[in-house]
Amino acid sequence: MGVIDIWHQPFTKELLKKAYIDDPEQNAVVKWWGLEDRIQGWTPAEFVANMDRLGIEKVCIPAGKIKSFVRQVMQWDFQPEEIYDIIKDYPDRLYGLYGINPHMGMDGVRELEKSVKEYGFVGAHLHTYGFNLPINDKAYYPFYAKCEELGIPVVMQVGHSAESMPSAMGRPILIDDIALYFKNLKIVGAHTGWPWVEELIAMAWKHKNVYIATTAHAPKYWDKSLVQFLNSRRGMGKVMYGTDFPVLTWEMTLAQIDELGLKDEAKAELLSGCAKKVFNF
Repeated sequence: MGVIDIWHQPFTKELLKKAYIDDPEQNAVVKWWGLEDRIQGWTPAEFVANMDRLGIEKVCIPAGKIKSFVRQVMQWDFQPEEIYDIIKDYPDRLYGLYGINPHMGMDGVRELEKSVKEYGFVGAHLHTYGFNLPINDKAYYPFYAKCEELGIPVVMQVGHSAESMPSAMGRPILIDDIALYFKNLKIVGAHTGWPWVEELIAMAWKHKNVYIATTAHAPKYWDKSLVQFLNSRRGMGKVMYGTDFPVLTWEMTLAQIDELGLKDEAKAELLSGCAKKVFNF
């Protein structure tokens, strides 16, 4: 069974430059974390060949929308067409996630629907911090409603922001309000919820439609409570794998997961089973 990475940033040289070199704040993070060697870029064919080499079955790529809290400009403003252009030749391997910009209002909701119906996108993606809006803000509810109507998940970063942005906007406990209102909306809380991991676990345990993604946090650093949860009957099928590349790589994370001593069933759910259920693969 192949591995599914539910959050991998756009991988071409042009789009990596746009994301991590052209924007000064993101470039500062690249230098801070020493990621320069990971943003060289690939063609789609080269990227899929690397997937084949490492046993990666499917990858989800967000059309990221990130606003600078400091400068109040869009740091990332990837268009759905840009993502479609790099995934279109591999419809059973590469998939888009629509990036939510709350300032677009209903125009954004219509663009979300178009991205799903015309470009085959399989979910929505939210990075709320720079917008200075909590994830349960009313500005997001039209997008959540459309995702529920379309039967697609919304993947949202929760927990702290390592950037100069207000982390409280992504407190995992705020998912409670969303899940109570949208009972059939599949919500994926990404980045493990750290440092509020227990809050995210509580939400995933409480709500049948809430899930956890391990993006951006190396397995060797996962909170012990998260490892225990995903390796138990309570948490099997509720936690899914992702890298947020270039933050993490497949080689690094898969090797570290092998060292966790997970049950076979739990490991299978983490690496692909949960994602297949949530994204309808």
